[in-house]
Amino acid sequence: MHMKKIVALPLIVAVAMGAAACKKTEATNNADVSADLNAAANDAIADVNAATADATDNSAAALDNAADTNAAQ
Repeated sequence: MHMKKIVALPLIVAVAMGAAACKKTEATNNADVSADLNAAANDAIADVNAATADATDNSAAALDNAADTNAAQ
């Protein structure tokens, strides 16, 4: 599940970037577009970091379970 989320996030950011670029076309709105894109990128990065932390926790739990199984044998 985490890998699907990580792969999907760049697509979501690309769509957000495209939508922001189409919505705001005047040069005076460049700062707004940049802020929107930065916010979308920051959200995507936070999601990837959370997914990575979850995967790391799951890996550690799996190692603990394997160690417990080996100790019980």
